Amino acid sequence: MHNKQLIKEILQEQKLLPLYYHDSEEVSISILDHLYKAGVRLVEYTNRGENALHNFKLLKKHAGENLPGLHIGVGTIKTKKQARKFVDAGCDFMVSPIVNKELGEVADDHKLLWIPGCMTPTEIALAEEYGAEIIKIFPGNLLGPSYINSIKELFPDIKFIPTGGVEPEEKNLREWFASGVIAVGLGSKLISTSMVNTKNYEGIRQNTEKVLQILKEI
Repeated sequence: MHNKQLIKEILQEQKLLPLYYHDSEEVSISILDHLYKAGVRLVEYTNRGENALHNFKLLKKHAGENLPGLHIGVGTIKTKKQARKFVDAGCDFMVSPIVNKELGEVADDHKLLWIPGCMTPTEIALAEEYGAEIIKIFPGNLLGPSYINSIKELFPDIKFIPTGGVEPEEKNLREWFASGVIAVGLGSKLISTSMVNTKNYEGIRQNTEKVLQILKEI
């Protein structure tokens, strides 16, 4: 099992959590390879299709054999049953769109980082009570950087990652980090549907390199 502290450190250093899912194992592996070439060492593969568990196992095997230092977590986990299946498959961390006490317990049992999705101060307080140290603010486009500014003093021990609606360009990224987030989650804005459909993996790599460079300067 991976050290929770190590995952937190990589996330804070990388400042970016790329997330994606694709039904095709070939496409899933190609995207992973090109994110890695861009310099990514932490990726969230989302549980958003019937092939998610099968593909996740293949990605873990592929990374173990070909991509040293890469850590793969699972996203969109909503039930204890789902969590246990992906823990058994070797996930390095768990991300959920909701706050669920049982997910916190599974993560704690396996010494895994759990990042639950929250929208309100009450949800954040519950997530903290259930053991979360990092919160996914979702949907980010509805709440915005000013929301982080407003609530962060209420939760001095919690770190925040906005996901959903974060733009992969300098002005928006600077606004988020100025508000106090430690990283941003980027899905289709980074790994666009058109690039995936045309298998433009080099475009995905270039997009990712560009964002990582902006984040390094921030």
